[in-house]
Amino acid sequence: MRWDAQALSPKRGPASDDGGSPVPGPAPAMDALLPLAGLVRSISTPEFSGVTFHEVTAKSVLNKVPSGSAMPFEWTVNPYRGCSHACVYCFARKSHTYLEFDAGRDFDSQVVVKINAAEVLRRELTKPSWKRHQVALGTNTDPYQRAEGRYALMPGIIRALADSGTPFSILTKGTLLARDIPLLKHAATMVPVDLGISLAMTNEDLAELVEPGTPSPRARLKLISRLRDAGLGCGVMAMPILPWLTDSEEALDSLFSELAKAGATGVTAGALYLKPGTREWYMQWLAAQHPGLVGKYRRLYGQGSYVSKEYSTWLTGRITHFKAKYGYTRTSGFSHRNARPAQGSAAPEVGAGTLPGQQPLF
Repeated sequence: MRWDAQALSPKRGPASDDGGSPVPGPAPAMDALLPLAGLVRSISTPEFSGVTFHEVTAKSVLNKVPSGSAMPFEWTVNPYRGCSHACVYCFARKSHTYLEFDAGRDFDSQVVVKINAAEVLRRELTKPSWKRHQVALGTNTDPYQRAEGRYALMPGIIRALADSGTPFSILTKGTLLARDIPLLKHAATMVPVDLGISLAMTNEDLAELVEPGTPSPRARLKLISRLRDAGLGCGVMAMPILPWLTDSEEALDSLFSELAKAGATGVTAGALYLKPGTREWYMQWLAAQHPGLVGKYRRLYGQGSYVSKEYSTWLTGRITHFKAKYGYTRTSGFSHRNARPAQGSAAPEVGAGTLPGQQPLF
């Protein structure tokens, strides 16, 4: 069945100027489902059961991170809003409420697609005011979520960044990244590139429950190996470690062992962060799947977003142990702050935790 036939908001014909001549540009959506700026149409298709895509034309895609932010990057590009990975712990859930969606089911099923992202980015990067600061992708929602297989926005974004001399970093759970390995290899000869895979557990059954729309841990481990075989560096963001679910010696030993085998060039690990919006959705999931842990989580997190100091110290010690066991001690973990060239990669630089002064991303 054709994708275009699934439009929920049919497009009007092209607009006209006062003289009756057509005006170029995308046609606006008729009877738009939501007041989204630049909405062209809303699409639902059997290929993505339960997911609606809202195609919009963006005026700008290069985002400046507010000064004073703890995030280890200054500029971001997010071609998608919302994410079909549907990770119950996703820290970005509350951002969906800014679009009048909810932070729960809507975040997973109402995905905004900036269909002109590459063209707008290329135009922004050519402005005299652009100083070629590093740009981070994958900071809010995943640029290689399943929709990327349909929209293919990332190749144009990567080319625009590389052609303009702009260093960049990508963090993803999506194995669609493999499609762009040749392009990323070429980009890495032009600008510093930092690639990171998000993977914090090897338990396939648990991953299917907490990350139902993502490629399996096994598939992501294979992607790490493919990137290393291609001569590209690949760090791992082993976040979030879930208290009482993925923080046991057995779970962490399995994780670090498999990352070492795959050749990860760095690992950053840390505990689950439960900010408002995420906290409510995760605790609802926990009550359904592990009701016996609800009280423990409430005591561990109190009224805040972070684990207690005692737990943080305990988990840091456990992670340090496994980093030492698998040779991760004297290397740097994945960071959006430090995009680096892939050329001349030696043996896997099997990584460590956060750099001095660096804040965890989640």
